Amino acid sequence: LLLSFLQDHNHTLLMRTVNEHLNIRTVDGTVPISSEIEADVGITGHTQNQLDEFNGQEIMLGSAPMDTYVRDEVERTLQSEAGRRVKDAVSKEAAGLLETFSRVKQENAANSLSARDAIPMPPPRGVEVDHQIANLKALRKRIALGPAALPSICMYTMHNTSNSMNCARVSDDLSLLAGGFSESYVKIWSLKREPLRGFQSNFHLGSINKEEDIETIRENTSSDHRKLVAHSGPVFGVDISFDSKYLISCSEDKTARLWSLDTFTNLVCYKGHNYPVWDVSFAPQGFYFATASHDRTARLWSCDHIYALRIFAGHLSDVNCVRFHPNSKYVVTGSSDKSARLWDVQRGSCVRVFTGHTGSVDTVAISPDGRIMASAGEDQTVNIWDLGSGRCMDTLSGHTGSIYSLAFSQEGTLLLSGSADETVRAWDVKRSSTASDHPIVAQRREERRKQAEAEAAAGSSDAMDVDAKEDNPDESSMATGFKATGSAAGAADKSKQSAGTNGSAKGNDNGNSNGNGNGSSQSKKRDAAGIWKSKRVVESDSLLKTWRTKNTPVHNIMMTKRNLAIAIGPFVL
Repeated sequence: LLLSFLQDHNHTLLMRTVNEHLNIRTVDGTVPISSEIEADVGITGHTQNQLDEFNGQEIMLGSAPMDTYVRDEVERTLQSEAGRRVKDAVSKEAAGLLETFSRVKQENAANSLSARDAIPMPPPRGVEVDHQIANLKALRKRIALGPAALPSICMYTMHNTSNSMNCARVSDDLSLLAGGFSESYVKIWSLKREPLRGFQSNFHLGSINKEEDIETIRENTSSDHRKLVAHSGPVFGVDISFDSKYLISCSEDKTARLWSLDTFTNLVCYKGHNYPVWDVSFAPQGFYFATASHDRTARLWSCDHIYALRIFAGHLSDVNCVRFHPNSKYVVTGSSDKSARLWDVQRGSCVRVFTGHTGSVDTVAISPDGRIMASAGEDQTVNIWDLGSGRCMDTLSGHTGSIYSLAFSQEGTLLLSGSADETVRAWDVKRSSTASDHPIVAQRREERRKQAEAEAAAGSSDAMDVDAKEDNPDESSMATGFKATGSAAGAADKSKQSAGTNGSAKGNDNGNSNGNGNGSSQSKKRDAAGIWKSKRVVESDSLLKTWRTKNTPVHNIMMTKRNLAIAIGPFVL
C-alpha cells in the first residue's frame, strides 16, 4: 500500500528513501516466526499468534430461527390441502410436503439460534409462507450432488453489451434477470417471456376497489424487458430480494437505490458512502442489505431507513464484495487489501480476519449450513475457510484468470467458480476417501493425468521453438510463430477486456485457458520481447470438472434450491 501510494503521487524522494533504508517483503500465508524476533514481517504490533487469538472469538453459526407465525401457517395450509376428501395429486403432494416440513422443523429446532440471539426482523407477511412452501417443494425435488453426480449448468450469455455490462443477478425463483451497465442504468429481463408491465401514470386510487382492479391500471405493453434509470454513474452491483419484489443497485455515484419490481420505479435512494459503491447484497430474509465501497468500509442498511445502521471499518483498501451469512447475523467482506473479514451485524465489530490471498479478494460465498466460507479473486485461487476457527482448510488452483463469482451446492459439498478465463469449474470441498475411489472420479483423475502429460510434452516442444526464435529474431519463421500463438493472444486480450468492465476494484486478468477437459491449465503472458509464453497452472486434486464457454467470462454463478447452477456472462468479441 505504501509503495503504491508513493508511485501514484510521484513522490520520488520518498521512494528513494524507502528503497535505501527499508526492506519490504510480501509473505504469502502464515507470517514466519524467527528465534530472535517474534515476527520479522507484517504490521507492527500484530503477530500471527495474535491473529489466531483474535479469530478464537465465540461466534454463533446456527441457522435463523423459523418465525412462529410462518411455521403455524405453513403447517395449517399443508394440513388443509392434505386432509381433503378427494385424494388427488394436490392432496398427495401436500401430504408429502407435510412430512418434509416436520423433518425441517426438527432440524431447525436443533441447529437454530435462539430468538434472543437472532437479529430483529419485521412482522412476517403472507409472502414468507408462500416462500417456505416453495422451498419445501424444491427440497423434495432436489438432486443430491457429489463427485460422481455433478450439477447441470444453465448459461445465460448476454450479447451486444458493448463491454459495458458490469454485473448480473438472477432471482431465486428464476423469473427475472437483472444487469447493471456502465451507461448508468439497470436492465431487467423476464426469463418466463412474460411482459413486464408497470402502472400507468394517470390512474386514480379511487378506482381500485379489489385486487382484480390492479391489473386494469397496468401499462399496455408486451415487452419482456425494462430499463431502470436513476443512477448518475456506472452500476457495479445489483441484487434481488428473496420474494422477487424488490431490487437493490449500487453505483459509482456513491448511492444505493431500492426499486419496486411491481411498479418498476425507484423507491428510495440511500446515501452515506463517500466514494463509489462496488457491491450490494440483500440479507437471506430480506429487509436488510449491505454495501461495499471504495471508501474502505462496508455498511448495513434496512429498507425502512435512509441512513446506514452499521459501518464496518477496518479494511486497508477498497471493499470489493459483501455477502450475508445464512442466519443474517454476520456479514463477510472481501477487499483489495488481500483479506476477507467476518463482521457481527448487531455489534458492528469484526470477529474474524482471513489472510492468505496474494491478490485482491473479489468474491466470497458461504455454504448453506453457515460453517464454511470460500473466497477468491485476482490471484486466481479459491481459499476454503472454516468460519469457526478462522483457519484455511484448502487452497484450490486451476483457474487462469481472475475469479468473479462463487456458489456452494445446497449440501455444501461442491463449490462452483466462474472466472474471466471463460470457464466454470466444480470443486470437491469435503473430500472423502470413499468419494475419491468412485469409478467415475477415478476415470476423471486418469484423464487429467494423461492430458497433463500430453500438455507437458507439447509445452517443452513449444519452449524449444521459442528459444530458437529468440536466437534468430530476423528469420521469416518469426511470422509463423506469431500465427501459431495468435489465437491464445487474442483470447487473453478478450479476457483482459472483460475484466476491465467490472470497474477499477475488479482488477485485470492476465491470461486465458488453453486446451480442453480438466488437464493442467496454461495462461499466456507476453514477455519483454513481446512473445507470448505459457505459464503452467497446477490444478488441485479437488477439481472435478471444467465447463468452457464460448468467449464469455462468467460474471455471476448461483445454485438454485434444486441444485441447478445458473451462470451469466457477456459475450466478448
